[in-house]
Amino acid sequence: MKIKCVALAMAVMAGYAVPAMADQVMPAWSGATEELFQTFVVDEGLKELGYNIADLTQVQVQLAHTAVANGDLTFYAVHWVPLHDTFWKASGGDEKLMSVGTLIKNSLQGYLIDKKTADATGIKYLEDLKDPEKAKLFDIDGNGKADLYGCEPGWGCERVIEHQLDAYGLRDTVEEKQGGYFAIIPDAIERIKAGKPTLYYTWTPLWVSAILRPGKEVVWLNVKNTSLPDAETGNTVVEGLGNLGFAVNDQKIIANTTWLKANPKAKKFFELVQIPIADVNAENQKVANGEKSNEQIMKHATDWIAAHHADWEKWIAEAKAAK
Repeated sequence: MKIKCVALAMAVMAGYAVPAMADQVMPAWSGATEELFQTFVVDEGLKELGYNIADLTQVQVQLAHTAVANGDLTFYAVHWVPLHDTFWKASGGDEKLMSVGTLIKNSLQGYLIDKKTADATGIKYLEDLKDPEKAKLFDIDGNGKADLYGCEPGWGCERVIEHQLDAYGLRDTVEEKQGGYFAIIPDAIERIKAGKPTLYYTWTPLWVSAILRPGKEVVWLNVKNTSLPDAETGNTVVEGLGNLGFAVNDQKIIANTTWLKANPKAKKFFELVQIPIADVNAENQKVANGEKSNEQIMKHATDWIAAHHADWEKWIAEAKAAK
């Protein structure tokens, strides 16, 4: 499958729509290989409902919301609630977008450190890094501050991390290392394998936690109180893990409101399709093990559909009957 990226992003930023064929579905994709699987699963369902699926259009997360709202693209399968609520509102909210079903439940995010350092120092809370002596254990570049392997610029997690560095009084002792997440996180993994103190952000479902296993190689940090940007609310406490500081998220499909109202079959399918988070983790591990071409990930999707044949056929039948 081909992927388009530049032309649409330029058009969205310029503020005009890219015309699409009336019978064509144009999926948005953030560019994260780890999000192709669920997007392909949704694509396959729409194909069975008779839709013509265009090549994926790669677009930055916030612009994906804008493009779907404007009708430049049809749907985006990885809308995190509540993490992406700000992007939702900025793109026109309910008037232009519909959030349908729950594709993946109970996605977690947060900060972790290597277990070796946690056990040796008793560091348990993110706020513990206000102590310069503890923070400098995680210093990589020699400036005395803890280096946090953080969020990719433009993602929803960036807003939370930047807010919390201020809210918890960490600016003097912690700085966020940013870049392409999948370009910087391998360095964090190698540091921990080498026994070096390391502080990083991650989320689930994702293959990182299959390599750096919470409770084994790493531990989740807690926060002493919840502080989210723009007075956002959400459940940040996870049983057995504590207060991770990030709201527990569900991943939903968002679609253009006008298109979805005119396409009840697609709407019903979006409402019904669900992928267990354990299955996404397992697929992500295959990606981490090298099965990461579009063709291989498409096979992951079709294999998953075959393994859930009874549910799949029920979803498709109900969607076809929708009016």
